[in-house]
Amino acid sequence: MNTDMFCWQCQETAGSKGCTRMGVCGKKPETSALQDVLVYATKGLGQIAARLRAQGFAVERDEDRMMVANLFATITNANFDDAMLEDRIRATCARSKALAARLDDAGGLSDAALWQAGDRASMLAQAGKAGILSTRDEDVRSLRSLVTLGLKGMAAYLEHADALGKSDPELDAFIEEALAKTLDESLSAADLTALALETGSKGVSAMALLDAANTGAYGHPEMTKVSIGAGTNPGILVSGHDLRDLEMLLQQTEGTGVDVYSHCEMLPAHYYPAFKKYAHFRGNYGNAWWRQKEEFESFNGPVLLTTNCLVPPRESYRNRVYTTGVVGFPGCRHIPGEPGETKDFSSIIAHARTCPPPVQIERGEIVGGFAHNQLLALAGKVVEAVKSGAIRKFVVMAGCDGRAKSRSYYTEFAQKLPEDVVILTAGCAKYRYNKLNLGEINGIPRVLDAGQCNDSYSLAVVALKLKEAFGLDDVNKLPIVFNIGWYEQKAVIVLLALLSLGVKNIHLGPTLPAFLSPSVAGLLAEQFGIAGIGTVEEDLKKLVG
Repeated sequence: MNTDMFCWQCQETAGSKGCTRMGVCGKKPETSALQDVLVYATKGLGQIAARLRAQGFAVERDEDRMMVANLFATITNANFDDAMLEDRIRATCARSKALAARLDDAGGLSDAALWQAGDRASMLAQAGKAGILSTRDEDVRSLRSLVTLGLKGMAAYLEHADALGKSDPELDAFIEEALAKTLDESLSAADLTALALETGSKGVSAMALLDAANTGAYGHPEMTKVSIGAGTNPGILVSGHDLRDLEMLLQQTEGTGVDVYSHCEMLPAHYYPAFKKYAHFRGNYGNAWWRQKEEFESFNGPVLLTTNCLVPPRESYRNRVYTTGVVGFPGCRHIPGEPGETKDFSSIIAHARTCPPPVQIERGEIVGGFAHNQLLALAGKVVEAVKSGAIRKFVVMAGCDGRAKSRSYYTEFAQKLPEDVVILTAGCAKYRYNKLNLGEINGIPRVLDAGQCNDSYSLAVVALKLKEAFGLDDVNKLPIVFNIGWYEQKAVIVLLALLSLGVKNIHLGPTLPAFLSPSVAGLLAEQFGIAGIGTVEEDLKKLVG
């Protein structure tokens, strides 16, 4: 039985090299092994599906949904439940077997496509072949990881869009092909580099699809003040990114006397017009995901995890944690339902009604809602402020937050920015500075929050529109610089998306990804100007001047 562990997919991976004994996220070696095997089996399914398409056969939507859900389930801090992972592995292998039987020519399929899961022991025994280190060439290993992790991030966005009835057959086909190519021993480092950039380009399309799904269902985000205090009713705290889950919960809690609060990446839900009609959508409680152990404790009521990031819960509140979708943790109750289905939240609502109200941990308001539609409505003001010199520069500080003490860099950087510089943000990175009093410039807040991590798409749209407004031929000539914090795989697809759009000189921190080999990191630095962060003072000089 092989339960050796090697995982390097998140920023906090041990020693900036890889977790080998226990995941910094709390993932056990057996769980890590099962996740590796699930990705391995999913790549095999992708290879068969791509071969079917090449032979002129149709691939069913359910197969593509399975691949997307599998990739999403292995994203950092999403699923720690071995039994759920085992079920996914068995189902994926069974689907591969059924699809392979339809091929005119099944010759040359990989072990990943042909392997069939048995019991848990057989899955763990397969982990050696499935793991990252099974690729011996370090540059090929690095680039395969870059593509695979980008696909995981893209899968998250496609799952959210699917929940709202939006999909794109071209993106489904690309995921199949890209998964197959990560198994192709004939591909060179140059081939895989091109595939990584193509993954970024498809990532832009995936984020555009999700943006259209969200705005089509809930309206365009608008500038909004969100309360960060607590009310006197019992509540349910909703974390994660899935807006459809939140909508169903809000519908089912109306008239029950239970308030609903957002946490972490669910904060931007308050910016959408459709959610403002729910008077019991009380506000935002707490901060970024990594502080949930204290904040879930003080909230008192049940917590619904719709996506990552779940920190292994303390025993003291584990019975109040509910998961749904691809999220799972042993001992936590799971609310079933596939994308497009109506979920039954009656159990968590009944639980909430037995709990005391949340403990007040802060007071006040925060402002957000500056997605592309709202920012473009302000474009005249923005262009005028830039031309007059009132705004000297924009700094994109989108991305993820995390536990590392070194992330205090982003708070200090924001505090020390000159008063004529505006921050553009999206994702939970904003919790490092969105409660600071940084003021305004000619009525424009100095922190413009576009929303969730996928709303980095909005920042790209705005940058391209500003390029037109200023009559420039290159987005890199804009007064916009990039100082991005990253943590997990959705940040990887955002980074690849920005590179595919031609954005250069991105500073990435607090550390560069461990999965970038020296040669691959050097290539990104040479071609795109990717660099790590330094001290606040050094980077202020480099980026702002």
